Amino acid sequence: MAVLERFDPLRTPRLVLEPISRTLAQAIATGEVGDFEAAEGWPQPGTVNGVRFALERGHPAGWLVRSGGAVIGDCGIHAPVDGAGCVEIGYGLAEPFRHQGLGTEVVQAISDWLLAQPAVTTLRASVEPSNIASCRVLEKAGFLLLESTGGLSHYARHAR
Repeated sequence: MAVLERFDPLRTPRLVLEPISRTLAQAIATGEVGDFEAAEGWPQPGTVNGVRFALERGHPAGWLVRSGGAVIGDCGIHAPVDGAGCVEIGYGLAEPFRHQGLGTEVVQAISDWLLAQPAVTTLRASVEPSNIASCRVLEKAGFLLLESTGGLSHYARHAR
């Protein structure tokens, strides 16, 4: 397994993706969102679990997604890069910031950055098929549907 040591700050036309430091990840894992402005609806239920999982597995905790200075979401990877160069991504925005194209900006930015890393050849993402918006986000960011099994739709995007 390849370990990505750090994440770089990323910018999209409307967002700033700020790497979550280990210190901040530890604070979030204990339920504290830190000394910054959190938008309504953030953190989401999966945020704390995702950060704890990253800390346990020893990989970066991901990025905070900021709009106008406020944290509106988060994104990252579920585990270190496997031996085949594959890594699964996860992402989420607070409810008031959905359905505005921001999710596509987030997924496109992290996908481009991850696929530029030498150890990464394939990205994967899994979503519930009923989550049409998230399925569209992945498709707009260049992911292809592989299959739907076990109540999830599984997508992949490969390096060029």
